Amino acid sequence: MNSIKTITVALAVVTVLFQPCPVKGQVSGQEDVLLLVRSCSDFDITGRGDQAEWNKAEWQRLTKLDAGKDYETKFKILYSSTGIYVLFSGVDEKITTKDYKDFENIFKGDVVEVFFYPNPPQRIYFEYEVNQLDKELILTLSNVEGQTPVSWIPWYRSGIKKMVNVIGGKKAVNSKIESWTAEIFFPYGALGLLPKIPPGSGSLWSANFCRLDYDSGDMVKWSWSPTIEKSFHELEKFRSIKFE
Repeated sequence: MNSIKTITVALAVVTVLFQPCPVKGQVSGQEDVLLLVRSCSDFDITGRGDQAEWNKAEWQRLTKLDAGKDYETKFKILYSSTGIYVLFSGVDEKITTKDYKDFENIFKGDVVEVFFYPNPPQRIYFEYEVNQLDKELILTLSNVEGQTPVSWIPWYRSGIKKMVNVIGGKKAVNSKIESWTAEIFFPYGALGLLPKIPPGSGSLWSANFCRLDYDSGDMVKWSWSPTIEKSFHELEKFRSIKFE
């Protein structure tokens, strides 16, 4: 009988030890689950996420925030000595956008988005968007309370690499598709206006990973941070990532 009790207690201890570790968010003190960004060797992106280095990262799911079709959306992230890699994958039925050019308002159509916020409460952060047609928007933003928000668009040779793969249809406005993936490499030079660049082992940033889709006729938002309410620019709602 005593041996059964001992085994029960031991199992309970092991269960507690292997629960996800809650940490205090950098911005608001809210409880967060820390995402560890694994280190990797540099590799060529293909848009399909089929390079072996991606096996080092686990998929992280986004939460749908609005009424509309619940397309599964997820991402992975890695970092190397030269930059940061992000991979998105999302179910979809249609490429709902216009024939935008780079640096136009592509967020008025389907996009995935990355936000890096390395040093709260210093409110300087980076935003990147890409759509199914390979069009991108790159911004570094300063949003200091009491001051007019400022944004910078980099010189067109930012060094960012991106590849988009559309599955089940053509890369064309209003094309019927089944899903799409986007693979992006951010060299540290493209993040050069941010503090704490490049990150070192143990560096702690705030970040978010998001999606917009308009297939229903209205904007539907997905976010890694489930507490976002209205805007992806709610910096205090971002979650924490730690570099291995």
